[in-house]
Amino acid sequence: MTSREHHLVELVDTDGAPVGSATVEQAHQAPGRLHRAFSVFLRGPDGRVLLQQRAAAKTRFPLRWANTCCGHPAPGEDLATAAGRRLAEEVGLDGVALTEAGVYAYRAQDPVTGRVEHEYDHVLVGDLPAAWLPRPDPGEVAAIRWVEPTELRAELATDSGSYAPWLAGVTECLVRYLDAGEESAGGR
Repeated sequence: MTSREHHLVELVDTDGAPVGSATVEQAHQAPGRLHRAFSVFLRGPDGRVLLQQRAAAKTRFPLRWANTCCGHPAPGEDLATAAGRRLAEEVGLDGVALTEAGVYAYRAQDPVTGRVEHEYDHVLVGDLPAAWLPRPDPGEVAAIRWVEPTELRAELATDSGSYAPWLAGVTECLVRYLDAGEESAGGR
């Protein structure tokens, strides 16, 4: 068990209001306790997003493809601060500005480990500098790849078993956010 399993997470109600705290390990034991989380998508200059294949050592959904990085803020911690820390730890990137694209609440049990994700997941989006070179931590990330958001939607519809169970929902938040940005840019 990693030391991260002992970190505290913020338990929330179905509206996202804080109601207490628990360790990561406690929050992910069946039947799962609803807690705050974040999922980050980083976009390259060409509009593709960076996906990671979760490392084999992950306690929940190992070796499944997911968004750029994800994690949990500590109780009361700013989402951008927590997400920035995880970006540095997982893919070696500091200082990217992140914007919230929406929230996706879900529950999923890992058939292999029995652990449960029951999360109030804030979807964050950031743009990568053109010169950034990925430096994924092999203890966190098995592989990385770039994909167009619409292509990702199609892949999720035909092969959901290769992906983390939250990826379809957070991708929908991303696509709605991107579509809204294009509409407002076109209306100027």
